[in-house]
Amino acid sequence: MRFAINHISAPKLPLAEFFATVRRLGATEVEIRNDLPDVLGRMYPAQVRAEAERQGVTILSINALYPFNVWSGDLPERAVKMADYAQAAGAKALVMCPLNDGTEVAFDDLVAALRAMKPILEDRGLTGLVEPLGFPISSLRKKSTAIAAIKAAGGEGVYKLMHDTFHHHLAGETEVFPEWTGLVHISGVTDPEVAVDDMLDAHRVLVDGQDRLENLPQIRALMAAGYDGAFSFEPFAAEVHDAADPEAALKTSMDHIRSGL
Repeated sequence: MRFAINHISAPKLPLAEFFATVRRLGATEVEIRNDLPDVLGRMYPAQVRAEAERQGVTILSINALYPFNVWSGDLPERAVKMADYAQAAGAKALVMCPLNDGTEVAFDDLVAALRAMKPILEDRGLTGLVEPLGFPISSLRKKSTAIAAIKAAGGEGVYKLMHDTFHHHLAGETEVFPEWTGLVHISGVTDPEVAVDDMLDAHRVLVDGQDRLENLPQIRALMAAGYDGAFSFEPFAAEVHDAADPEAALKTSMDHIRSGL
């Protein structure tokens, strides 16, 4: 299997140091972000591209356009700016997350948003990675719904799915869609007390032997079905972000996953 690392795995590292850490861990693929750390708000895209090229790193994606399925207000403008940045930085894709505040979004509105975003991505040679969020309050929980909307929008070839092991588990989805999957996010939950419906980003740690999300079975299923892309670490828990040695923590998780497969 091939590991990638999302900057959220070590958000206190400056970008150049993050890239160097990734290379020491034997990986060459990364994801950068517009939240924590806000690379997009701190660095010119040409700087990001130059540093990635200097260190031999491929930027798989920028996380994330939100809420992509509500195509109103300043979202179209933000979508163009983020896509411009992604192209200039040399990123391959833009992660797109749906509204997640308990408000329902009609399927037709989801399709309309995908149609509107399609030429923005096409003009810049980018893939849109649609990431259903499995939270009970999410407006798009299932990958099957996302696929139906992509087809309705004529978006085959422009859009792929982000399979997130955390959100896959929360949504209760059992089917994997390897032919639709452009990237996989991996993280674990080890808290024995929290109910599945109450799991939040703050519970997401690196995958270890106490994982409750069935990361290893999910990874096995994807690989057995033909997925040959990267598996990108995306933990959000403060204990991961505050780790004294994030490189060692990531290596331990990598070793655990490899040995379990």
